[in-house]
Amino acid sequence: MTSRKKIHTTVSDKFPTQNVRKTSQARRAIAAEAARIMSTQSQFNYRVAKQKAAERLGINLRTTLPSNAEVESALRAYQQIYGSRQRIHHLRKMRQVALKVMHSLQPYCPRLVGPVLDGTADQFARVSLHVFNDPPEAVIIHLLDRGLVFRNEQRKIRWHNGSYRQVQLLVTDTEDIEVELALFNKLDLRQAPPSPVDGRPQKRATLSEVECLLSGV
Repeated sequence: MTSRKKIHTTVSDKFPTQNVRKTSQARRAIAAEAARIMSTQSQFNYRVAKQKAAERLGINLRTTLPSNAEVESALRAYQQIYGSRQRIHHLRKMRQVALKVMHSLQPYCPRLVGPVLDGTADQFARVSLHVFNDPPEAVIIHLLDRGLVFRNEQRKIRWHNGSYRQVQLLVTDTEDIEVELALFNKLDLRQAPPSPVDGRPQKRATLSEVECLLSGV
């Protein structure tokens, strides 16, 4: 009778599965807490939100952190559970403000981007618009001619070739809602900057597309 060779499972054989499970649980916990932070504390930076979440949960930062896409998914889930009609009403108002501002900036090919477009905006979010002109600074003169008050900011964004670009922002208030205008050259109309969520070209909506969004089309 042929004897069967026994296969012994050592403790070390079990570690990889346990480690993968623990890492997966940690990623989900961090994503959920980061989503809560972004939704309740006016935090829009994914990296900062994930770091804060890990620290609050007592999870070592050397643990593999969730991707931005995982956090965005958790944010949508959080808003479905804890969202309210008030948030939905405010989102609609922000889109109406976006449309109003876009009408006033038609010569500069405005595009709506970010949370107000994708529906994850909360009461802390800004209406984010990309505007295009050569030179981009002409938009400043356009606002000054109309007596609009605004302030200047800078934002560093990662470009498709891996480099970073400083983008000038003009921030103003319309109907008690903050609106930021990111200034780009006309050449940048061809390709949107990478999304901070998944690295793909950022979704941008034209004036007519925002009108359709508001009408439910």
